[in-house]
Amino acid sequence: MLRRKPTRLELKLDDIEEFESIRKDLEGRRKQREDADAAAAGEEAAAALGSDHKSREQMINERIGYKPQPKAGGRAAHFGTFEF
Repeated sequence: MLRRKPTRLELKLDDIEEFESIRKDLEGRRKQREDADAAAAGEEAAAALGSDHKSREQMINERIGYKPQPKAGGRAAHFGTFEF
């Protein structure tokens, strides 16, 4: 492998200004996205607390398409404990 002398990097004023402008632009976009996400989360929470009072478990089951069957009551439910 050939050895070469280290390359000297110089930081210029134009580079610093460009970096600062890009950083401010990205921070502005991130702040807008966070505000939009917070507003959307607030709307979802308001909708959930509005007319539909569903538990968290019911909301998750509905979202994934799971429809639990009601448990059968009576003696058949105690089969595992050997109570006939």
